[in-house]
Amino acid sequence: MSLRAVPNGDEYDKDIALAIRYAVDNGAKVINGSFGKYYSPHSDWVRDAIAYAGKNDVVFVNAAGNEGIDLDAKACYPNDQVDNGPEVSNTFITVGALEPKYGSGMIAGFSNYGKINVDVFAPGAKIYSTTPENEYDTKGGTSMAAPAVAGVAALVRSYYPKLSAAQVKQIILDSGLALSTKVVVGGDSENVKPIGDLTKSGKIVNAYNALIMAQQMSK
Repeated sequence: MSLRAVPNGDEYDKDIALAIRYAVDNGAKVINGSFGKYYSPHSDWVRDAIAYAGKNDVVFVNAAGNEGIDLDAKACYPNDQVDNGPEVSNTFITVGALEPKYGSGMIAGFSNYGKINVDVFAPGAKIYSTTPENEYDTKGGTSMAAPAVAGVAALVRSYYPKLSAAQVKQIILDSGLALSTKVVVGGDSENVKPIGDLTKSGKIVNAYNALIMAQQMSK
């Protein structure tokens, strides 16, 4: 289902929290959150809704943000924890963005990152996509990477519906491609780090591997 929770202007915590709860109560098994901000006066409302989704067996896939910053040092909302503390949900996945290439430039310069707060990376730059007025265009952003992961989650859940949301999250994180490549971070050529230092899993999403692991786990 498509839920319009963010207007052309301020993103209100109340609207985000209510949209999450509406999706859960109306049968969603995967939620994609291609939105975010750095100031959230009622972040607890949204965090409670994220916890509600987790308790009701719903995967929540979240865009990391597009400022090329370390989310372990600066909070971005929505998130499922406070000050890098305990997480309120084990079904919340935060996604960074990849360029369509391997090598030192494979992390999109705009993508946020974080060893604690970003779970995995997925394609999110130069994505050919639908746009309003029945047109197509090439777009970039973690808001493109998150739905790629939401799609993998939906694929796994459709083929293996007995797996829990928490199991689906773990599959996505564990089944990705682990890389040791050193990459440019935040678009700054002077800032080079191993890709494993930028995300909790140290991996990039792989749908094929996820389905193989889901099949094994479902047995």
